Amino acid sequence: MSSLQTQINQYLDYCRDQKRLDEKTLKAYRIDLAQFVAGISCADAPEITPALLENYVGDLHRKYRPRTVKRKIASLKALFHYFEYREIIDRNPFNRMQIRFREPVILPKTIPLRTVETFLSAIYQKHREAETEYQRKNALRDAAVIELLFATGMRISELCTLKISDVNLCERHILIYGKGAKERKIQIGNEDVSHILAVYKETFEQEMRGCDHFFVNQSGRALSDQSVRRMINKYVSMAAIEQHITPHMFRHTFATSLLEADVDIRYIQEMLGHSSINITEIYTHVAMAKQRDILVSKHPRKDFHIEPR
Repeated sequence: MSSLQTQINQYLDYCRDQKRLDEKTLKAYRIDLAQFVAGISCADAPEITPALLENYVGDLHRKYRPRTVKRKIASLKALFHYFEYREIIDRNPFNRMQIRFREPVILPKTIPLRTVETFLSAIYQKHREAETEYQRKNALRDAAVIELLFATGMRISELCTLKISDVNLCERHILIYGKGAKERKIQIGNEDVSHILAVYKETFEQEMRGCDHFFVNQSGRALSDQSVRRMINKYVSMAAIEQHITPHMFRHTFATSLLEADVDIRYIQEMLGHSSINITEIYTHVAMAKQRDILVSKHPRKDFHIEPR
């Protein structure tokens, strides 16, 4: 194993143990850094020059979309910042480079509120009409999952790692551990959501005790994000919804709906757990697109009949 690979392994251990990064971020770092080691001809960090990095970044641009390149460069910058911090290198080669490129704005995909209502109605109908106790309990849990995703805007990874103690139904708030182990607390503002969570907790109390997770399957194991995705696809089909829906789209819909209701973007940033307001501002693009549609279709000027000059 080269010195560079050993240093990268130590960095990944640091990210896991000291920075407390989540497993998905660590996996992305491993992939990006393994690709970097395979794509250069250096065996030790001090040998890496700005020219070598520029050539590697050029190769990335030829192979990937701008958003992917941006992420891979961010992984490298974090690595070299660590090398500099640990005095593995004397000078960070990125300090002598200027990397600028236009990244197209990709608007978050949201779910129309009427579709969210249709989706939830399908779950509650399944709960009412369940033929077996097993089906009834599954539908109850499914309703609690989707209600909480939409009510709080939490990430699917955050929902699946919720512990029993993170959910306080007496005071109606959720303690969420986000990216980088950052904590945030968010209220459950809707009475119906609070009620379904309470019924779910009472029904699944025995299964929950087995793994200490709040959302579980009927075998007493923590609910996985893949299980949630399969569940969403099931109800999309059941409700004859044509739109493809993912768990993260409930987060986007939560944020965009609040912004369109004139909620201050800094409150939304806090509720989403974004480290920077710049990340949250992507939702302003969605709100402006909605505003444009409203003004085109609803403004009374469209009904004027005036002879042109």
